[in-house]
Amino acid sequence: MDELVKERIRKQYGNLTSSQKIISKFVIEKPSLFAIHTAKKAADLMNMSEATVIRFCYALGYSGYAELQDEIKKTLLVVDPRKGPYQKYRDTEGVLTRGNYAHQVVEGDIAFLQQGLQQLDYDLYEQAIQSIIAANRIVVVGFRWCHIPAKWLSSALGAIKGNTYLYTGAVDNADYFLTERDQEWLVIALSFPRHPAETVALVKSAKSLGAKVLAITEGELSPISQMADLLLTVTTPQPAATSGMPVLFSLLNVLIKGVMVYDAENVQKRLQHYDEISSQLYSFLGDEDEFSI
Repeated sequence: MDELVKERIRKQYGNLTSSQKIISKFVIEKPSLFAIHTAKKAADLMNMSEATVIRFCYALGYSGYAELQDEIKKTLLVVDPRKGPYQKYRDTEGVLTRGNYAHQVVEGDIAFLQQGLQQLDYDLYEQAIQSIIAANRIVVVGFRWCHIPAKWLSSALGAIKGNTYLYTGAVDNADYFLTERDQEWLVIALSFPRHPAETVALVKSAKSLGAKVLAITEGELSPISQMADLLLTVTTPQPAATSGMPVLFSLLNVLIKGVMVYDAENVQKRLQHYDEISSQLYSFLGDEDEFSI
């Protein structure tokens, strides 16, 4: 079965011309333009030549415009985000005031979470979870506002799996990549606009050293998505830095719970050991477990 259009764009984006990259953005942001128009009409609407559009189709591995158009039509039939709970929220949201802001904020979070649930790709998440389980070593990277979810993810994986490192940038020492290159490394990179150069550089270096990359970002045109072996896209309210945390943490929680379910026996052993060690190092009040399946 043919790959989805977005996945083809992600894999070929680095090889596209500047004009083809502009067309890619139209395909992702306005797919209906290609679904309902001929190649010539679509080209006119983008101020391109028809030949440029056809070459774009070839660059993605399609036999021509008709095959690209058919795949876009199929995609639109499967998922129409305009009909989801997010659009219901957008249709009813108003200006935030002192009287309604709490309701609007929570309602918006719920709408984005429901939209994410509708579009959840279970096969893709299972691949990501299995990659985490299979990795001998994991490095989590996220800068600026992504540092908080990256730190949480690395801490949770450290507890249930172990051998997980949080890369903190220039003050960190990434020599573990060089000294243990025989290990199965997985880099989990969190990055959203504006994308920090440090994240892109770390992913690029890790990839060149043979690490597998799981990218968590906003879409196929993100600067880290072209280097990713697996891509999990997250649609958050804007601005993402102040409004996107609930959606992002929900996705990360799916990954953590997935590891706990798919690798239950090893996780239980790991958590028992974790609990024994933490009881010796820290003082606690109460007896509630930190982790459970």
